[in-house]
Amino acid sequence: MFDLSLFNILFLVLAALLAGLIDSIMGGGGMIQVPALFAVFPGLTPATLLSSNKIASVIGTTGSAFQYTRVNKTPWRLVALSCSAAFLASVAGAYLVTQIPNQWLRSALPFFLAALLIFNLKSNAGLVHAPRHQDHKQSAIASLGASIIGFYDGFLGPGAGSFYKLLYTRILGFDFINTAAPSKFLNVASNLGALCVFFYLGFFDLRLGLFMAVANFIGGQIGSRIALKYGNGFIRKAFFISVSALTLKTFYDAFLT
Repeated sequence: MFDLSLFNILFLVLAALLAGLIDSIMGGGGMIQVPALFAVFPGLTPATLLSSNKIASVIGTTGSAFQYTRVNKTPWRLVALSCSAAFLASVAGAYLVTQIPNQWLRSALPFFLAALLIFNLKSNAGLVHAPRHQDHKQSAIASLGASIIGFYDGFLGPGAGSFYKLLYTRILGFDFINTAAPSKFLNVASNLGALCVFFYLGFFDLRLGLFMAVANFIGGQIGSRIALKYGNGFIRKAFFISVSALTLKTFYDAFLT
C-alpha cells in the first residue's frame, strides 16, 4: 500500500523510538509519532494513520508497563477493573467521534490542561506514595476516572496518558513510580478500545502499525529504565514538561491552524 524511501524509514524509526522513550517516562509520545506519520503519508486517511499510531503505542506501552511491574508491586485487581472501564468507554468515545464533531472539545482542552498543570504544581502529588482510599472505594473511583478518560481517549485522545497519571497521583494518592504501570495499562486499554472501532470500520494498516511498533517498543524499554533509575523527582519534572508542551500543542491545533 505504500513505498518508503530510506530517508522516510529512518525518519519514522527515529520518531517511533523517541515517542516510545518519551511516552514511557512522562507520556505524550503521540505528539511526535502522529505528526511524523502525517508528514510521511499525507495521502492516507487520518483514521488509518491514527490507528497505526495506536497499534505502535499499544505494543510499546505494554512493554514499558511490564518493565515497571518488575520493580513495583502492581494492584492487579484495581488495574483490571479500571482497564475494563477504560476499554468500554473508549469504544463509545471512538464511535461517537464518527457521528458528531469534536471541535468544541479541541478548543477547551488547552485551557483544561493549563488549569491541571497549575493545580498540580502547587502540590507534592506524585512524590509520596500514600493511597487515600481502600478496596471498593478505591476501585470505584479508579473505574469512574478511567471511564471518563477512556471516553476522552476514544473521542479525541491527546494527553490521555497524562490524565491517567493525574488520576492515580492527584486523586488516588499514588507516587509516580507506583503510578507508572497502572496508568500505562489504562492507556493500552483505551487505545485498544479505539482500535476496535477503527478495525471494524476498516481504517487500519497492520504493516505500518507493526513497523512503527518495533521502534516504539525499543524506545519504551530504554525510557522505563531511565525513569526507574532516577525516580519520582525526575518523572515529576518530565511530566510537567510533557503537559506544558501538550498544552501549547493543543492550543496551536485549536486556534492557530
